[in-house]
Amino acid sequence: MADTPTLDMNHLRGWIGREDVGRDVVSEDLARKYHATLDYPGAPPAWGERVPRLIHFCLAQPAAPTAGLGPDGHPARGGFLPPVPLPRRMWAGGAFTFLGDLRVGDSVKRLSRIADVVLKEGRTGALCFVTVAHRVEANGALVLEERQDLVYRGPDAPGAEAKVLRPAERGTHRRAMKVEPPLLFRYSALTFNGHRIHYDRRYATEVEHYPGLVVHGPMQAALLCNYATELRGAPPKRFSFRGLSPLFDGDALVLHAAEDGENLKLWAARENGPVSMAAEASWS
Repeated sequence: MADTPTLDMNHLRGWIGREDVGRDVVSEDLARKYHATLDYPGAPPAWGERVPRLIHFCLAQPAAPTAGLGPDGHPARGGFLPPVPLPRRMWAGGAFTFLGDLRVGDSVKRLSRIADVVLKEGRTGALCFVTVAHRVEANGALVLEERQDLVYRGPDAPGAEAKVLRPAERGTHRRAMKVEPPLLFRYSALTFNGHRIHYDRRYATEVEHYPGLVVHGPMQAALLCNYATELRGAPPKRFSFRGLSPLFDGDALVLHAAEDGENLKLWAARENGPVSMAAEASWS
């Protein structure tokens, strides 16, 4: 197993309760570019119209100076997020309760708080989970409560065998799409995400030792949430997702969905590959 640094959990847990506030506006320009990036059909939302769920990933994002970025492209550790000394950071999952809609023209306020920092032991070594609670307001009214689960882990040990995962089941509903570098680059730009694993192939393969560019977890979640909206004809009131395995550029991404009573089970996977993300949408 690869060597990993010692984690001072007392120090890292000192970040619990730390808060960050961001403000933004849902502009027509953002709605237009988001619509184009994810290839949504029809015309983009106009002034006053509802925008897709999870577009808030593009809003009120921290804007660290370029000189203040770490070697992975994220803001240097130890600001709002705790300085976990493990090299790989991934968005492991999240859950959302929607209390209203964001619309083009809305003034948005995001309040974020570190809710928990926990150390666990995984197959590849130490895993540090950081839970962030977000509240999003539009024009002073609460429209979204979110739990964000981040995981930090060390690199795979040299020569370690990858865990064999069974291929994903076939959903009642399916949609295939291509995941190529321009899509990853555009989504990184919209979300102001500088993480180099999504656009810098040399960094992704030679430093973090992935086989290719990594497909954003939040983007997969947004695609699945919009797919649920399309299938039911209305956006869900609750949506949750969990990352299960990485997905890389060049993979043929397939969105799957199956009825689960009043809910929808959804998952994303590459063609003939394992589930990369599992999700659930609820309208009650």
